[in-house]
Amino acid sequence: MIDCLIVDDEPVARSIIRNYCGHLPMLNIVAECGNALEAKDILFAQKIDLLFLDIHMPVLNGISFLNTLKNQPQVIFTTAYQEYAVDAFDLAACDYLLKPFSLERFVIAVDKAKERLQPMMNLTENSRTNLKDSLFIKAEGKFYKILYKDCLFAEAQGNYTKIVTTDKVILTKMTFSALIDLLPAELFIRVHRSFIINKSMISYIEGNRVFIQQNEVPIANNYRDDFLNMIGL
Repeated sequence: MIDCLIVDDEPVARSIIRNYCGHLPMLNIVAECGNALEAKDILFAQKIDLLFLDIHMPVLNGISFLNTLKNQPQVIFTTAYQEYAVDAFDLAACDYLLKPFSLERFVIAVDKAKERLQPMMNLTENSRTNLKDSLFIKAEGKFYKILYKDCLFAEAQGNYTKIVTTDKVILTKMTFSALIDLLPAELFIRVHRSFIINKSMISYIEGNRVFIQQNEVPIANNYRDDFLNMIGL
């Protein structure tokens, strides 16, 4: 997840960025604020990876605000004024989006930020490999923490993915393939084009079906041999 902060004095502008972020599951909006001083308090209190920053704001403009930061996150400027582009890139901004900007242009800017963040994120991930026991999934405007040990299975449902845990069912816009990339391969096994299961939660196997608690999951023929091999059969 990339923790984001939106800073813009216009509620409509914040709403557009929030909506665009909703299309990218890796973006976690930590907070939104209408001026730079509020943003400074948030940056002091929380880890922020990516800052969506307007330039023309009351009290302190975006360029001046960025100059006050010692530990600067990655920054994407969002503004209606193109004359500040040189100043923005002098401050090592990832990108400079001129309002109104499209979702496509927004995604390109976020990808640039991801490229810069990736080495740092890899270092953090490698240092925590033995500690990680969960992931966060965005659904219905909320972020759900899912412990691997509580996750039973996941199922592809068109453009959505259904995740079944011991105590809830979550329907997320995250693609099935994106979820598979996040789940640890040593714990989860794909048994069908549309199903991946937690091997520690298997109750029994019968024919081309695997039973996980009260749930029945099909085993596709082209996944069967790999599945049986991975569970030692």
